[in-house]
Amino acid sequence: MRVHGAAPESDSSLMPFSTFRLHADLLRGVKEMGFTKPTPIQNDSIPPAMEGRDVLACAMTGSGKTAAFVLPILHRLMAKPRGTTRALVLTPTRELAAQIDEHLKALAIHTPLSGAAVFGGVGMGLQEHAFRSGVDVIVATPGRLLDHFRFGYAKLAGLEILVLDEADRMLDMGFLPDIRRVLRHLPQNHQTLFFAATMPPPIAQLTKEMLKNPVTVNVERQALPAVGITQAVYPVPQDLKFALLLSLLSRGDFKSVLTFTRTKHRANRLADQLTRHGVPCERIHGNRSQAQRTQALAAFKDGKFKVLVATDVAARGIDVEALSHVVNFDVPHVPEDYIHRVGRTARAEMTGDAFTFVAPDEEADLRQIERAISKRLPRVTVPEFDYTTRPTERFEVPIAERIAAIRARKAEERARAREKAERRGQHEARGGSRGTPRVLPRQPNTQARPPHASPGAPHGSGAMASRHPAPSRPQPHGRRWDGHLPRP
Repeated sequence: MRVHGAAPESDSSLMPFSTFRLHADLLRGVKEMGFTKPTPIQNDSIPPAMEGRDVLACAMTGSGKTAAFVLPILHRLMAKPRGTTRALVLTPTRELAAQIDEHLKALAIHTPLSGAAVFGGVGMGLQEHAFRSGVDVIVATPGRLLDHFRFGYAKLAGLEILVLDEADRMLDMGFLPDIRRVLRHLPQNHQTLFFAATMPPPIAQLTKEMLKNPVTVNVERQALPAVGITQAVYPVPQDLKFALLLSLLSRGDFKSVLTFTRTKHRANRLADQLTRHGVPCERIHGNRSQAQRTQALAAFKDGKFKVLVATDVAARGIDVEALSHVVNFDVPHVPEDYIHRVGRTARAEMTGDAFTFVAPDEEADLRQIERAISKRLPRVTVPEFDYTTRPTERFEVPIAERIAAIRARKAEERARAREKAERRGQHEARGGSRGTPRVLPRQPNTQARPPHASPGAPHGSGAMASRHPAPSRPQPHGRRWDGHLPRP
């Protein structure tokens, strides 16, 4: 776990953490994690937050904003008696909620304070226990929090501090109505710490509704990738992207690679093909269960897999120390997604590489990204890679072709159903003669008791028949009666 760094050139103006007058037990945790100086966002946000002021901050990914709100929360709660939940952190994704909860527990390791993560994809039992026991800090996604609010145990009447983290991402994911519903369950008087990477109009309006005379931090500053990221663009035809990725992975300098795709389907395809080509790989996206996502991320952090394939659902929730490379297999549609993707590397003032594969039909999205970051990214051509040979296997069937195939299959199924209905109608028109079982007239059971046997004798008992002969009867056609009907 690291409190992530930003612009190294600002370090000379930053004071040690001890100047914040944090609780001594918190400073012990900070020191044990190896932190000496705060990042710019921490330097500007922690003092007013410790004073109880509302804070509005623009903070890019990797800037250290988690500690910027966690440390003042923990410091304030240290002076209060325990027994009820007093701080709530709202965040857009499960991964980010788990990450914040992990950071909180690491910083509070020498304190009696407790925290819990509340998000979907897992059972509600342990989360219910967190509400009932009154953990000090709950880190939650809006949807699962609203699920708990339906029950009487989920009361936050003692809430003192509310944090909205990645508020702009929650807007992108459609959580703004959920946030407003959550606010109706909270007490009116509380401190609010509001963090976002960008400030679109709906978010700006929400800040006006929620914040009271806030201290603003970096609101005018444009969101940019961290300075330690080496960015490059790899122009390549769409059908050669996979081959290019394999070529780059064969190099020895690719230690751990986080690869982003645009859709869950493409993430599955890429992970499957990498595995077939002998590359240790896992995937993480919205269709994976929470257990699968947690296990995949943990295994990637432990080095069991060289590549982790992800969609943008994980772009703001993956914290991997010393991640060497981020590869945008697909160009994101939104520049902010690009910034958060590449921000997974070069964290904690380290360095990293971010490569983007750009097909001809993605050039417009790339130009939009370059305008947003005010920089033209260098184009790179791999000398030993053959850009002319067509692959023998397609990476993915185009969506239009898949839709056409589905429609053709549906049309064939409808045609077969019509033919079956027509055959059934023709059969019913003929009166059902074909295939209808015939009912034969019932024949007398003459074999049940031969005429020469006594009424109580078993069938076939010749001895009893000889001792009790029946009266003679006329034989048909002058032949001896043998107990069977004559053949037709």
